Amino acid sequence: MSTLNYPLSNVQIELMKLFSTNLSDNELIELKDLLSGFYADKAISEADAIWDKKGLNDEDMETWLNNKS
Repeated sequence: MSTLNYPLSNVQIELMKLFSTNLSDNELIELKDLLSGFYADKAISEADAIWDKKGLNDEDMETWLNNKS
C-alpha cells in the first residue's frame, strides 16, 4: 500500500467521512444534485460579477443570441 506524501484538504477529509457511509441510490442522487447545485450557484455568481464589471445588459445578451456567426 502506498503512503500519501501530502496532507488531505478539509474537503477531502469530509468527503472521506461521507464516503464511509453507505448511501441509498436515492440519497446518492440527492447528494449529486446538492453538489451540482453548489457549483452551479458559484458559477452563476462569478458570471454575474463579470457581467456587472463589464457593464453588460439584456440587450447585449440578445445581440449575442441572435448573432449568426
